[in-house]
Amino acid sequence: MIKLLKGTIGLLFFLFLAPQAFAQWKGTTSPTYTELITYLEKVDAEHEEIELYVMGQSDYGLPIYVCVINAGEDSLSTFSKAKKGTTILINNAIHPGEPDGINASLIWMDDWIKNGKKRKDLPVIAFIPAYNVDGMMVRSSTSRANQDGPEEYGFRGNAQNLDLNRDFIKMDSKNAFTFAKIYHTLDPDVFVDTHVSNGADYQYTLTLISSMKERLPTEIRNVTYDQLLPDLCQALKKYDTDLFPYVTLKGETPDTGLESFNDLPRYAMGYATLFQAFSFTVETHMLKPFPKRVEATHQFIDELINWTALNKTMIESARSAAKQSISKNDYFHFDYQLTDKKDSILFKGFEHSFPFSEVNGKPRLFYDRTKPYKRYIPHFDTYVAKDSVQIPDFYIVGAQCFDVLNRLKANEIYMQEVMGDTVLNVQISRIISFNTTSNPYEGHYLHSKVEAVLENQLVRLKKGDRIIPAKQPNETFLHSVLQPKTEDSYFAWNFFDSYVQQKEYFSAYVFEDKAAEILRNDPKLKAEFEEKKRTDDKFRDSTWEQLYFVYRNSPNFEPSWHRLPVFQLSK
Repeated sequence: MIKLLKGTIGLLFFLFLAPQAFAQWKGTTSPTYTELITYLEKVDAEHEEIELYVMGQSDYGLPIYVCVINAGEDSLSTFSKAKKGTTILINNAIHPGEPDGINASLIWMDDWIKNGKKRKDLPVIAFIPAYNVDGMMVRSSTSRANQDGPEEYGFRGNAQNLDLNRDFIKMDSKNAFTFAKIYHTLDPDVFVDTHVSNGADYQYTLTLISSMKERLPTEIRNVTYDQLLPDLCQALKKYDTDLFPYVTLKGETPDTGLESFNDLPRYAMGYATLFQAFSFTVETHMLKPFPKRVEATHQFIDELINWTALNKTMIESARSAAKQSISKNDYFHFDYQLTDKKDSILFKGFEHSFPFSEVNGKPRLFYDRTKPYKRYIPHFDTYVAKDSVQIPDFYIVGAQCFDVLNRLKANEIYMQEVMGDTVLNVQISRIISFNTTSNPYEGHYLHSKVEAVLENQLVRLKKGDRIIPAKQPNETFLHSVLQPKTEDSYFAWNFFDSYVQQKEYFSAYVFEDKAAEILRNDPKLKAEFEEKKRTDDKFRDSTWEQLYFVYRNSPNFEPSWHRLPVFQLSK
């Protein structure tokens, strides 16, 4: 970490813009990247309790910062205090067209300064001023057609046109590596990602995504759903602000019901959940005025900080107990699917109708804000894990998988190098089948519905391969990326595509005689061959399929076919 010196960014702004120019956080504007960093430079220079650090680069080429409130005297003491104590991390502008969190964080900081910078019982509060620096540099007032302000804002995509809120596992961006550095340096107990929602029209300004309860360790789930969320809902009532679950519709309108969000590890809050943080995404409503959205985000941040300050011991105890529980698990569960089980939830919406469109003459959805209602609607919020795998004692990753190893290292996964070539009996993962998207998704052709089997095989390990204990502090991340069937595994994100391509083949006219010899010498294979011809018309009519069947079941076939370079070892 490099301490940011005053004047590094936006020196002219610092010298010539009066402090009053930055008193508009509650208005209709949101700062540019230069204005934001310049203001934070000024605060950093004037207040020893606030530190601003350069943490790494963005794809755009400009740095990503973290601002730490209630900091130590220097970077070492600040980050040591964050790791040892109770820490909140707020991530802003992952989508720079949704800058409510930027303004809300600045308001909280300015209020804290004005109120005397009280530090008694205060947690360490860190916020990333603008994570998607790239999108912050593309300003307009038109790219978010459905949003009410601010006057100008940034763009959703980064310099590579990536949605950074899908990049926390695949880490295609420099931004993601910088985020991992920030995250693991702080080890936050509570994490918040700030957003503005799209979707249905309703009365709420503030909605919230909380981690899927079924995926959470019991200790964190109980605190989150039995204490933290009820307390925050009650605390926000003094502002006449409702804290309502994020509105994801099961159908076209709210009457069809709401679905709880599946916070996969690819998302910021899902990533934080892998490390047993209390993790949330704030979603203010796009159709509410920008100042009202900022106010609601600030209210949430303020009350969450207050709650955290009062409940430090409970938070720390829950995280510690959760980590111990996870270390005792024999199986890793995944592929959580929403069930048909439903409850009801009181919803404040607007009546809707389907008048004819002036554009195409067909029925279109219309919400009538002159007709608010309050009624119960279905709420589908129960997930069930459809799959699980037994956790091995060790994973082994080939040294040639440098992209994978770099990502494991960035997420503080402990590894040991194989010191010399050796042959070991391991379990290999062989891919049987998978589906692939027909169109690219965030720069990848994502795999899903992966079928894989474990097979015992003697494998030659080489010097530099990594042996990775499966039981270690960040093991939930480790299983999520190295088990090939999980939704956000490195296999799903195409890191191992070359290993599911066959490299050696045969010439049919040459292999004919050898195939006949193989069948003569292997009665069992001969019987399988004849049965397949009898029951499979396509196979019976295809010379190639018949020869390939024999080839696949012969010693000539490559043992590494569909074998991933990630092995498992159990004692």
